[in-house]
Amino acid sequence: MALASWQSLLDEAYASLSEEYRTFLESSTEYFPTKENYLNAFKTLEKENVKYILFGQDPYPRVESAGGYAFIDMRVKTLFSSQGLSKEVNKATSLRNFIKMALLAKGDLDADDTSQASIVKVDKSYIINSIDTLRENFEKNGVLLLNTALIFTDKKASGKHIKAWRSFMQTILKGLETKGIILILFGNHAKELKKHLALEKFESIELEHPYNQTFITNPKTLNLFRKMKLLEK
Repeated sequence: MALASWQSLLDEAYASLSEEYRTFLESSTEYFPTKENYLNAFKTLEKENVKYILFGQDPYPRVESAGGYAFIDMRVKTLFSSQGLSKEVNKATSLRNFIKMALLAKGDLDADDTSQASIVKVDKSYIINSIDTLRENFEKNGVLLLNTALIFTDKKASGKHIKAWRSFMQTILKGLETKGIILILFGNHAKELKKHLALEKFESIELEHPYNQTFITNPKTLNLFRKMKLLEK
């Protein structure tokens, strides 16, 4: 169940979805995260504590990874290993680049060497080591982790789901537009929101998707996340 601070706005946003799509959400078992989990971002961060909304693209295309939070890969348990980044992080390109960026922002890596060998040398005694704690640190900074579509069925249907959720996102944003919230837009699907939704009252920071190598050293990215100290215990 969503936090009480969100409930009336979520009810309004859900009612804005088409009747056909609501029927699909309520009756189908062919999507993930499941209907118990796709609103998880509204269960752990109070509405009054939101300072940023990070919009990703759509949920991870793997049941074990998609947990109702943008960018948080639930298949990943630990972030680091004795070889540097953990095997799970190293396989997840976007998360791998994000962790490298956060280490660079923290001053633990140099921009010209973000290799596993360099990550091995980083003092990790003051660094978190779980994906859950990373999510908690986002939320301590007031970051609501949303995707442009909250569910996934298959790649062909992604555009359909993104379009279907626009009214929901518009309603959520309208309910927050007086709070000075900053939008963080990851990748082209998130940037498309500016074409389809009324975002004039929001400051937005547009970034390439983290699967791009340039994300690691982008000065705008580093400046934004340096102050959040996302990897610190």
